Amino acid sequence: MTSSEMMSNEQNIRTESLKKSSIKGIILPLKVLEDLSLAAAIGLSITAFVFPGYFRLIVAVAIAVGLFVFMFLVNLQLETNYAKEAKDLNLKNKAILCNSCVSETQEFPENSQVTRVVEKALQYSQELIDEYKKTRGLARNIYYVLQLGTIVLSGVTPILVLVDKSETGSVWLKWLPVICPAIASIVASMVTSFPFQENWISANRVVELLEAEQEKFILGTTPAYRYYDIADPAEREKL
Repeated sequence: MTSSEMMSNEQNIRTESLKKSSIKGIILPLKVLEDLSLAAAIGLSITAFVFPGYFRLIVAVAIAVGLFVFMFLVNLQLETNYAKEAKDLNLKNKAILCNSCVSETQEFPENSQVTRVVEKALQYSQELIDEYKKTRGLARNIYYVLQLGTIVLSGVTPILVLVDKSETGSVWLKWLPVICPAIASIVASMVTSFPFQENWISANRVVELLEAEQEKFILGTTPAYRYYDIADPAEREKL
């Protein structure tokens, strides 16, 4: 990588860093406005409930709720853009780090092409890592929710039996000691039938292996990733 290419890449990284910082600076005040609009909507809703005869309060509640929804959507889009900018910047930093060893060894005429290939490889590996992270989080959350549901329903059942024997007269209370154990057994069967815990553990293992392999690729710690040590361009392209 030539010095001009390195300066150009550093300039692009600096520009994107400033862009990311500007987005982050916008998110904070908008987030404050979102929280204030939510607080105003809750406060006005309580006031309208206490004083139901005021039509202006209902209008104010509608305006506050509309403002909150608008600010929530705007902040959601800005946070998505910020996460994308941060991800792209991180990948470019990794690509520069991966190619820094090339500039320290020898100058290759195809370095610019190698940089693009390295960025593409890092982007693909990062997409795999993000996908397995989503799978890990989803399986973990479902497993925890089902386990918590089983525990709560199983613990509530004896209390419902005691309430039913107290002869409160409510018809729906008589069905709860039957419904809750049935739901608990269904939830427990879902936990044992679907391998949510196994999927969570295996996805976590894959994420760790992919991240470790990505670091090996960036740092060139294994011979398979030291393409810059091969002098023959034809052999180097095969890697």
